[in-house]
Amino acid sequence: MIHPSYDINADGHLTFAGADTVLLAKKYGTPLYLIDENEIVRRCRIYRSAMKKYFSEESAVYYASKALSIKEIYRIIEKEDVNADVVSLGELCTAISAGYTPSRLCLHGNNKTDEEISAALRYGVGSFVVECTDELYAISSIASEMGKVARVLLRITPNIDCHTLEAISTGKLDSKFGVPIETGQAEDFVKLALSLPSLDLIGYHCHCGSQVFEIEPYLDQLDIMMRFASDMKKKLGYSPKYLNIGGGFGVRYTDEDSVEVNIESNIKLLSEKLSLLCAELSIERPHILMEPGRSIVASAGATIYTVGSVKKIGDFRTYVTVDGGMTDNPRYALYKSRYEAIIANKASLEKDTVCSVAGRCCESGDLIGEDMPLQSAERGDILAITVTGAYNYSMASNYNRVPRPALVVIKDGSDRVAVKRETIEYMLENDV
Repeated sequence: MIHPSYDINADGHLTFAGADTVLLAKKYGTPLYLIDENEIVRRCRIYRSAMKKYFSEESAVYYASKALSIKEIYRIIEKEDVNADVVSLGELCTAISAGYTPSRLCLHGNNKTDEEISAALRYGVGSFVVECTDELYAISSIASEMGKVARVLLRITPNIDCHTLEAISTGKLDSKFGVPIETGQAEDFVKLALSLPSLDLIGYHCHCGSQVFEIEPYLDQLDIMMRFASDMKKKLGYSPKYLNIGGGFGVRYTDEDSVEVNIESNIKLLSEKLSLLCAELSIERPHILMEPGRSIVASAGATIYTVGSVKKIGDFRTYVTVDGGMTDNPRYALYKSRYEAIIANKASLEKDTVCSVAGRCCESGDLIGEDMPLQSAERGDILAITVTGAYNYSMASNYNRVPRPALVVIKDGSDRVAVKRETIEYMLENDV
């Protein structure tokens, strides 16, 4: 199996986090999201221990909430000494309602509303990542009116091409995120932040993209950012206390993906590069912040469905349809993200067919995958899609008025509901 959460039991069934997925389907119904708590904890600890070892005690992991924002996630990560970034009032309130410590939160997002800025200041979030000059003015003004001081990091665009999907590449010059160095605008951005009232400039933020398996883009990004920091120290007398280098380490979805990223090794290499740069540039070593999201929760998730039909179109294609689809996992429809599929009740059998797994929505593009190796399927089988912990529940919709699935967390083989299955009545509540 591609990740440690998966196995096959004596009945030939796929197990996830030690639980029989076929029995889970019978108990909770399908579609059904599954999350392995122990896998989340394991990956949180890899990040935290490596960062303390190679950076500093004041370094911090900020879980990127956009990957999966539910109350139970915040309860799990806070126990593991992991902070969180939030990009909307909804994510902010989800964390707060889970009892998460507000000062451990950072408000992100490229279009923060006045309502979100005010709420973040009122709750006492620890910091803001600021995207542009308009936002700086807004945060300064609202903080002044509220008699508060906002701790801010400026998002700087390093113009890095990390050769990932265009839709998840964020560090290039032409990006909706951040302010570029090359045009001279980043320098003006720093000057403005240092001049405005009610702001405490604590550092810089950058992010090159997601699903990056190579270390080189991160090393290049670090080089660019530290040279920018050195330039600002010479010109403006300012050195950042913190440097947030974003997230984006790649996760294996299929056997075709690159070898799994060695997180500790990458952090060690980044620390060594940082030491060399600080010595060369005669600049104080900043505390490093990182924002992993996908690489914490993706492999900790699976989704199970019930097969509705198997349709063969001559020798051209076989479609296996399931009771979910783009409503609970839109990533293939959006950008052809590949997954592995398993007939959970036949997991010990050979994958002897190749098929397209199709969803139930009235869209030709409603596919979970094409040309997927799979055991021979028939109506009523339980089909599992692996590595769905990130950007599945968080991107789910009610298209075709399909209710969102339940989400069940499993720990040491015991299961508990973290998100209830939506009902038709729930979806109709706001209709008048």
